[in-house]
Amino acid sequence: MPSPQNSQVPDISTNARVLAALRACLPGLPAAPAALSGTLPPLRRRTLAAGQTLFAQGQRTQAFYLLEHGSLALEIGHHEGAASLLSELAGPALLGLAGFVTARPSSFEARATSPSTVWAIGEAPYALLMDHWPGFARALMRRFAEHFDGNLRLLGAARHAPAGERLAQALDTLAHEQAAPVDADGWYHLTVTQGVLAQLAGVSRQGTNAWLRAQQRERRVVLGYGWVRWAGSAYPRAMT
Repeated sequence: MPSPQNSQVPDISTNARVLAALRACLPGLPAAPAALSGTLPPLRRRTLAAGQTLFAQGQRTQAFYLLEHGSLALEIGHHEGAASLLSELAGPALLGLAGFVTARPSSFEARATSPSTVWAIGEAPYALLMDHWPGFARALMRRFAEHFDGNLRLLGAARHAPAGERLAQALDTLAHEQAAPVDADGWYHLTVTQGVLAQLAGVSRQGTNAWLRAQQRERRVVLGYGWVRWAGSAYPRAMT
């Protein structure tokens, strides 16, 4: 008798874990119906070592992806061979949805920057989630809208705004991208290095460091190794 892992019998405990991670990516989404874990088709899991590519720029995918654990860099390559960093995601996070829904080649490469666990969500589970999880489609639409708005703000900032505004906008965008945890004071806890933040904002590392140190003196930022605690640019608050 084949094991459930090799047949089409859903793994209810694994599916429940994936559904919980999906909910963590989509703030405001209610808990999944109890029956959904038992009806979701088996999902394909990939484990990536640091430096391994999940999918390449220009590749067509048959799924979108849930990054459960780890981190991924999303990069756009240029004909000169250089690459520009779009974002660095920390799990749990969603990616590749636009290419999957539109059936177009991916506009970026996704590469692991640390050991990572990724789940592929293909057409059958996507249809089931959309049709049988109340609120899922609305939460996904909100996620799309926030991503699009964030990209437009970064584009506008890159063209017109001074360095400080670009850095603040990059932190705000990361807060949405990472569905960053919010503490009791309403501050975001972001997983990002100063080097990655500098690339995202198009600011030198020296300028990024100087701005972050100034924000820290004004009690709007707390800096850690590989993370930033951020009050948000729209409603800056003094630290308590």
